[in-house]
Amino acid sequence: QAQLVESGGDLVQPGGSLTLSCVGSGSIVSAEIMTWYRQAPGKAREWIATLSPGGATFYADSVKGRIAVTRDEGKNTMYLQLNDLTTEDTATYYCRQHGATTWGQGTQVTVLS
Repeated sequence: QAQLVESGGDLVQPGGSLTLSCVGSGSIVSAEIMTWYRQAPGKAREWIATLSPGGATFYADSVKGRIAVTRDEGKNTMYLQLNDLTTEDTATYYCRQHGATTWGQGTQVTVLS
């Protein structure tokens, strides 16, 4: 399976914004259906976004209106921008090719209380 590496996680203040990156090997980010998930402490992993090769986006209700997922094909990178952060957004965020069976290391987002 293609390799994907997440980055950009940080400590942020409530109400702040953050942009996460997902760098993929080859052309996976532009050629495949890509997804973002997150897992909060003590909770199940949660799907939050999908980006199709054609650029269509689908977002979970929990982040809709605060999220934007984009792609830079030249950099083989997918981005997730999340705004108006709350403590409920504290989680490890993962990107993954749709249908893949493995997970990367993710990137940690912590919204300070």
